[in-house]
Amino acid sequence: MKAQTLTPAAKGVRAALPAGHRRKGKSKSDGWWPWLFVVPTVAGIGVFYLWPIVQTFYYSFTKWGVFGGTKFIGLDNYVRMFADSTIPQSIVNTLVYTVVVLLGIPIAVILASLIERPGLRFAALYRTLYFIPYITMPAAVGIVWRLIYNGDFGPINWFLGLFGIQGPYWTSTPGFALLAVATVGLWMSLGFNLIIISAGLREIPRELFEAAEMDGASRVRQFFSITVPLLTPSIFFVTIVTVISGFQLFDLLYVMMGKANLAMPQTQSLVYIFYNQAFLQNDKGYAAAIGILILLIIALLTAFQFRIQKKWVNYV
Repeated sequence: MKAQTLTPAAKGVRAALPAGHRRKGKSKSDGWWPWLFVVPTVAGIGVFYLWPIVQTFYYSFTKWGVFGGTKFIGLDNYVRMFADSTIPQSIVNTLVYTVVVLLGIPIAVILASLIERPGLRFAALYRTLYFIPYITMPAAVGIVWRLIYNGDFGPINWFLGLFGIQGPYWTSTPGFALLAVATVGLWMSLGFNLIIISAGLREIPRELFEAAEMDGASRVRQFFSITVPLLTPSIFFVTIVTVISGFQLFDLLYVMMGKANLAMPQTQSLVYIFYNQAFLQNDKGYAAAIGILILLIIALLTAFQFRIQKKWVNYV
């Protein structure tokens, strides 16, 4: 086999390196030092993520006593879950909420494109204002929006009343309650989506837009032919995050509607049923089975999104 000939530049770089860095072949093992830095992270993931999943899976096959203690009952919790009429309705409710919140992604793309225009003043301020709702506690957001949606003295119904429109009780009417909560979820998610998509926009070379403009492409054509295709990796990422967070809907729904709300049976999410069974009904075995169902649905939806992303995500 012919020996590789080094260029003069490569010989100069090699000669400048210390003797310890000019070894041939594979380097010796670094010993246990790398594991010293990896072990805390691996241990944290194992203790706080993997072990609770294993425990929940085991508890889904058990029945809990009133004063503690478990009894193995096999698949009874899963049989009961598939016969429970509230489970399909809660899955549909969670899907509707998730779909509405996903509508915030194209809105965030448009807003990010406007904010990231060259020469726009106070762009950082605009990003901050949109991001504040995302980092605000959902309980605080829910309380404020509960007042806004109030059917008697809320500002929304007051505004509709100026035009002679009688507004509904937004969070107490089954036809409006879920959409009202989903709209708040969309508003809260805009800030996160905006930051991620803005970062993706800044990675697009400006030369592409300049060349398109020289070729006579309008701003709208540039948006659909350059901006959107090159933003698909960022859009894919926020889509994954939005779907996962959508199926974790609980705190916003709980605060905005409350336990005694007459519309709750038609509006409750999967996580709310989990909370009700685990902490109100004290049926932790059945709640564990619902938790495993939530985990499987999220895993399947995430796998499906990764499966189809090859058809529309452009990695350049």
